[in-house]
Amino acid sequence: MRKQTLKSLAVGVVAVVGLAACGSSSSSDTTTAADAPGAGMKIGLLYDITGRGDKSFNDAAAAGYDKAMAEFPGATFTESAPTGDEDRPERLKTLIEAGNGLIICVGFLWTKDCGEAAAAHPEISFAIIDDVIDQPNAASLLFSEEQGSYLVGYAAALKSTTGKLGFIGGVRTDGIGKFEAGFKQGALAANPSATIEVKYASEPPDFSGFNDPAKGKTIAAAMYKSGIDVIYHAAGGTGAGLFAAAMESGKVPGEIWAIGVDSDQYNSVAAENGQEFILTSMLKRVDVATYEAMKAYINGAPLTGTVRYDVSTDGVGYSSSNAAIADIADKLEAVKADIISGTVVVTDKP
Repeated sequence: MRKQTLKSLAVGVVAVVGLAACGSSSSSDTTTAADAPGAGMKIGLLYDITGRGDKSFNDAAAAGYDKAMAEFPGATFTESAPTGDEDRPERLKTLIEAGNGLIICVGFLWTKDCGEAAAAHPEISFAIIDDVIDQPNAASLLFSEEQGSYLVGYAAALKSTTGKLGFIGGVRTDGIGKFEAGFKQGALAANPSATIEVKYASEPPDFSGFNDPAKGKTIAAAMYKSGIDVIYHAAGGTGAGLFAAAMESGKVPGEIWAIGVDSDQYNSVAAENGQEFILTSMLKRVDVATYEAMKAYINGAPLTGTVRYDVSTDGVGYSSSNAAIADIADKLEAVKADIISGTVVVTDKP
C-alpha cells in the first residue's frame, strides 16, 4: 500500500471552519455538523516564506489543504501565512494555543521550531515537509526530487537545439542541490555533450532567493542571452522571473523553453505571465502529502516516522499539460521505468 508523507510551510492566520455536510437525497437521512467527517477536530497548516500564491511549492500544500477541508467538513482548518522572516515561533505558538491536534509545517525552515514544539507537546501530532523531526508524534514527509529532476533534465536535453542548458536554484542548500543533481544527470544521460550552467539566487543564511522574481529574471535573461535555450528553476516564487525573462527574450516557444517546479506551472501560470514558454514542470506532490497527513489524522491514525514520495508512487514526476512535450513522452516514460526498476540510479548530490 502506498506510503503517505507529511510536511508544511507557514502563512498568516486564517481560520476556516468546515460547514455541515448537506443531507442526502433521503429527507430522513440528514448529516448534522456534529456527525460530519472530522467533527470536533482541529488542523493547522504553516506555510513557508511565500505562502499561497507562489504558483509552486506553497500552492501545492494549499491544494492538499483545500481538498481535505472539502472532504472533512466537520473539522476546523486554519492556515497561517508569514508576515516576515522571523515570525515562525509566534505563528506556531498561535496554532498550538488554538488547540490544533495536527500541525503541518511546510518546508525545512520549520525544522527547529516544529521539532522543539513536537518534543514539548507530545499530545499534538506534527508533520513536516522536506526535513526530519525525530519525535514519536511527528511525521517527516520527504520527496525524491532528484528523480523528478532527472526526468525534466532528460526532457530539456532532448528539446534543446543548442545543447546549452541552465539551472536556477533559489538558495544553495542540500535540498535544492537534489534538484540540481538530478537535472544535470538526466540532461547528460540524454545528451553527453550538453553543458549546464548553474546559478543560485542567494546563499545561506539569506533565504530571499526563494521569493525574488527580479533576481530570477536577471539570471534567466543573462542565460538566454548567452545561448542557453532551456532553463529549469527550483526557486519557488523566484521562478516567476524565469518566465518573465522568456517572454521578454524576443524568442518564441520552441526556440527557448522554461521548466517549472513543484506544481504544474503550465496550468498555474497565466498566459500573460509566460505560460506558453513552460515546456513541463517537475511535479512534487506536496498536495498529496498534505492531504494524506490530514486524512490519516482525521481517521484516527496520525502519520509518524519517515514517509518518502518518489517516482514509483508518482510522488515526483513531470507534467504533460503542454502538448509540446508529447513527442518525447515515450522516451520519458521509458526512463521513468528504468528509475523505478533500479536500472537508472539517480544521485542526490550535485
